[in-house]
Amino acid sequence: MLFNSIPFLIFFPIVAGLYLLLPKKIKPVWLLVASYYFYMSWNYKYVVLILFTTVVTYITALLIGKSNTKSKKKLFLAFGLILNFSLLFFFKYFDFFLANVSRVLSVFKLQPIDNPFDFLLPVGISFYTFQAVGYCIDVYRQDIAPEKSFLKYALFVSFFPQLVAGPIERSKNLLSQIEDIWKRNMASYEKAVSGFGMMLWGLFLKMVVADRVSILVDGIFSSVYRIGTVEAMVGAVGFSLQIYADFAGYSAIAIGAARVMGIELMENFNTPYFATSVGDFWHRWHISLSTWFRDYVYIPLGGNRKGRIRKYINVLLTFLVSGLWHGASWNFVIWGGIHGLYQILGDILKPVRASLCKALGMKKETVGYKIGQIVLTDICVGFAWIFFRAPSTKMALYYIYHLFTHFNPWALFDESLLNWGLDYREIFILLFSVLILVIVSVISYKKGIDIGCFLYKQDLLFRWVIFIILIIAIIVFGEYGINFDSGKFIYFDF
Repeated sequence: MLFNSIPFLIFFPIVAGLYLLLPKKIKPVWLLVASYYFYMSWNYKYVVLILFTTVVTYITALLIGKSNTKSKKKLFLAFGLILNFSLLFFFKYFDFFLANVSRVLSVFKLQPIDNPFDFLLPVGISFYTFQAVGYCIDVYRQDIAPEKSFLKYALFVSFFPQLVAGPIERSKNLLSQIEDIWKRNMASYEKAVSGFGMMLWGLFLKMVVADRVSILVDGIFSSVYRIGTVEAMVGAVGFSLQIYADFAGYSAIAIGAARVMGIELMENFNTPYFATSVGDFWHRWHISLSTWFRDYVYIPLGGNRKGRIRKYINVLLTFLVSGLWHGASWNFVIWGGIHGLYQILGDILKPVRASLCKALGMKKETVGYKIGQIVLTDICVGFAWIFFRAPSTKMALYYIYHLFTHFNPWALFDESLLNWGLDYREIFILLFSVLILVIVSVISYKKGIDIGCFLYKQDLLFRWVIFIILIIAIIVFGEYGINFDSGKFIYFDF
């Protein structure tokens, strides 16, 4: 069930309406039933997998909590991690593993190994696995006590707004709020209005911006051998826009849907393309995942506590694993490695940058300097996105080769860009919607609040004018219909 679909348009008002009307003790049960129905709408068979993850991590945390020695705690934690990551490996990485083993075997003229299984990747498995595993680690570290109520814990793992693509919630945040549902009325007029605004904004990002620019991006990336420098640049910039509008759109809908019911999910995007360095970018992009890797991978590896060389190794390993998390393909690993190298080079070159600024008389506090940092960061991030979007490493390299060797500036003036799926009208709509996105991003950046909270603080008339404009824009300018495959959100594949 997609957020941008008629079934969800029917499902959510029913779920939220009954949730607001039901007694406090029934609310969590209703949310759990709704969450499992939501997940089963994708593929009812895979509900067994999320139930397995829930049961295993629930028992693991209880065993850790009851253990009186550190060795036993470690043993039970390892038991839970191995079972959950084995399940993730089987469904997401087993085919990738066999393909690489077969390549090695072919070098020695041996028979390749065929995958005897043919499973679709269960939607959301990477997200709810990381959420559940993070809970077990939190219990092991004694950051939280193990949850005794299976119902409450099952709702924590399966809460439908963020189930299939995040944010990857922390037990301290979401579990505590689930506990409060029994005690008090979590919903309020403020949260309902703010949440509704977030949902509309998320739908605008997905249907008007992301799905429109995807037509252009898909056309360019599927014709790597025919493109020149201009098309390659447009494709890279277009995908940078698409993946942000798509994933930030999903996160906004998820946060808004939860907020309508009085539950606050963690922030997942904070104007990432306003970042002044790649490190800053990762403080603003997919925040729930980047902080997960920081807390459960980078810091346990030693973080920056064991010297500079070890720090760089830890950074690179963390980003390589992050790349692999995104997809079972070497181009994702390379994408993660590039970001790791960006971070390492950024740290190494700090003295060089400082000396250069001093020599050139550049003032770091000026607007021009900051804009320069933002532009350079976005160029670096956009270049890395090529490996993320390309179907393979080979195609990514071809794309980059054409980017730097097939100069065709005339493509900006001879209307050849119209051959990639968007006519003048569609390009105008796209550019105007991007302008709206930039304005909203500036407001969020300056005010330090999301668009939902900003709209709630405005007067009633202004707020509803904006709501109506967004609704009309989604209906009139959204990409959908019989001949358009709006389809799933990009991060459903991860």
